Amino acid sequence: MDVALVYFDECPNWRTVDARLRDALALAGRSAVTVRYQEIETLEQAEAEQFRGSPTVLVDGRDPFLDRDRPIGLSCRVYWTPDGSAGAPSTEQLTEVLR
Repeated sequence: MDVALVYFDECPNWRTVDARLRDALALAGRSAVTVRYQEIETLEQAEAEQFRGSPTVLVDGRDPFLDRDRPIGLSCRVYWTPDGSAGAPSTEQLTEVLR
């Protein structure tokens, strides 16, 4: 399994996702999986990567939380969680997509 955390450094939510992602990998029985980090630094890079906001989690190259209506660019991303909108998916949501 390939897991990547794609982020824009000026959006602090990627650190929250990083911690939750590590917990979720353990809960999903995938502690051996190494998270790959990819920083998006320019608008041109965001466009080339079709980056829809920070943080983005890719599992085997696929964004399990993709919202095609979200614009491409350097911005913080909003996720819909059981507790409402948030800057990061919940640990439970991440665990589910990693199983």
